[in-house]
Amino acid sequence: MNVSAELRRLRELDWRELDLKESGTWPLLLQWLCCLMVLGLTLAVTHWYLVGPKAGELQRAQAEEARLLADYRNRAAQAAQLPEMLEQMARLESRMSELMAMLPSGAEIPSLIDSISESALDHHLTIDFIRLRATVERDFYIERPFDVQVEGEYHHIAGFLASVAALPRIVTLHDFVLASAESGERLRLSMLARTYSYRPQGAEGGP
Repeated sequence: MNVSAELRRLRELDWRELDLKESGTWPLLLQWLCCLMVLGLTLAVTHWYLVGPKAGELQRAQAEEARLLADYRNRAAQAAQLPEMLEQMARLESRMSELMAMLPSGAEIPSLIDSISESALDHHLTIDFIRLRATVERDFYIERPFDVQVEGEYHHIAGFLASVAALPRIVTLHDFVLASAESGERLRLSMLARTYSYRPQGAEGGP
């Protein structure tokens, strides 16, 4: 093929006289250009028809892949921390068991009050009364409040409070009122004390 001759025929071609039925007589360069255009159009249509619908699926698959990869990394990190978490849980369970042992049951309340009475007597205090109040039920425990009133010297009262706080059972002290006793030489301490009993989940009520 003479390229120069084909280029000259292409330049001299009257585009208005082109007839698709006579495409076999068109210059070769024009035929090739038409073939390339048809091929390009065919590829574009094929891509739109076949590949286009899959593009959305591909994006969704890529997003799912990213999510699964992030989930895998998160679970791998948790698995790596599992021994440490198990150790922490064991420590927490041990501490919980210690605290549970410090919570008296309903049957142990009289013994606890006896211990508080003995502590008051050991510190040379006069016991006006130790009076139980009604129990208060919470979600996970039963609150057992009681009023305490004793009389004695200041440092004896301080020693008594310290000994109550050091009891093996949990006792919290509230609403302190310290005033002069009738004799004027001693002090009267009135306070609210609370101890607690564990209430298992699903229990209807405490003893």
